[in-house]
Amino acid sequence: MTKGGTRPGTAVLGIPLRWLGPGVVMVLVAAYGIFWYLARPENESVTGYVGQLFGGESVLLYSIALVLVSTLPLVEPVFGGIDHAAIWHRRAAITATILLLPHIELAANPEATSLGKTLAVMAICGLAALMVWAILPRWRTMLPAPIRRLVVIALQSKPVQVAARLLGGYERWRGFHRLTGLFLAAGFLHGLLDASAFEAVPALRWSYVAIGGTGLAFYAYRELLARRFLPHHDYQVAGVRPVAADLVEVALRPLGRPLAFKPGQFAMVYLETADGWQRHPFSISGPTPEGGISITVKALGDHTTKLPDVVQPGMPAVVGGPYGRFDRHRGTAHQVWIAGGVGITPFLSWLRALDAEPRRELEEEVHFFVTSAGRSPFADEITAVAGKHPRLTVHLVDTAADGRLTPEAVLASVGTEPRRLSVFMGGPDAMLRQFRKAFQAAGVRRANIHREYFQWR
Repeated sequence: MTKGGTRPGTAVLGIPLRWLGPGVVMVLVAAYGIFWYLARPENESVTGYVGQLFGGESVLLYSIALVLVSTLPLVEPVFGGIDHAAIWHRRAAITATILLLPHIELAANPEATSLGKTLAVMAICGLAALMVWAILPRWRTMLPAPIRRLVVIALQSKPVQVAARLLGGYERWRGFHRLTGLFLAAGFLHGLLDASAFEAVPALRWSYVAIGGTGLAFYAYRELLARRFLPHHDYQVAGVRPVAADLVEVALRPLGRPLAFKPGQFAMVYLETADGWQRHPFSISGPTPEGGISITVKALGDHTTKLPDVVQPGMPAVVGGPYGRFDRHRGTAHQVWIAGGVGITPFLSWLRALDAEPRRELEEEVHFFVTSAGRSPFADEITAVAGKHPRLTVHLVDTAADGRLTPEAVLASVGTEPRRLSVFMGGPDAMLRQFRKAFQAAGVRRANIHREYFQWR
């Protein structure tokens, strides 16, 4: 470990490796805009040309989004984890959709073809619907409190509830999300047919073909070929154990070559249930005998709500992965672990891996904060592991009796200089965003704050 708390292989010329991916995305967007600025033909109006530029940038960002989602396991080192790469995929797609608004307003072409107009309408409607559907699950974190109250009232109306039942569900969203490349293809062809700047400057056309073609090629790979090359492992449900009223652990037994994973990683799990095959990313909560794995599932909505009722021992499962870089070994010698709700899963994996090697001592000084409404269902297991490792201090916080855990209380309990700390967090998004801001304000280095993202939409 280096002086600043960064381990070898995680930085290049002093710059964290996880900044490389976002940096490349921003450089590509900026470079493409500069290229359009320098290549502007004299006879092209400024307004129309800027509108076409927004369309080109939108195609570039959508292509980046498709490349990222098609190569998540490969690009995770330069984004700091597959979860962060997925977040940048979403950011690129949402920004690309927003750029379509000025494109529509400014890039009107009186000589546009009828086919081009039809393709434009198809692309805009489809991509806009995708963006709205992607942000719906997190609308509470994006709206001010007064507007949130109005939305809650609207959501209680019968028409909205019917629409929510029709649109809701991870599987429906995923199926529609797979059409992204088709909508991009429609928009891409619209640009080739109707962009007047391409007639005057062939270099603009060929650069547009290169970026759009790249994104569509990766889309075709992901939809047609990826499943032939990505590692998948056959498993069988060995048991379903209720842990709490809304929490179950599912044990999976390998039927062939078992999945090799590091504690803290997650997998894409395909389960054959009584309602048909279901697919969802789950953190691995630990190993089980004979190369098996366990996943901890909270009733958060979608098919996870009914999981205990529709999954039975003996049912087949397919596990893809592993993914993620939520690894305590990336931290400094003084660490804080914070688990809220089902965010405890990767920490259970860390503890169970420690418990599986009784002779292995925990090298870091760790304060582990577990916050839950009521006593944590894993409290006994956690304290038993902590009893074998003197460097591990456990803080069980019952929010019903003790109140909510705060960043200030964490730092006061730890008593270590913030700049020497590494913080690992898992839990609800709003809680983790608040904690991240507070820890940074207190002096914890941004590069030393790690969190697990378990929302991909």
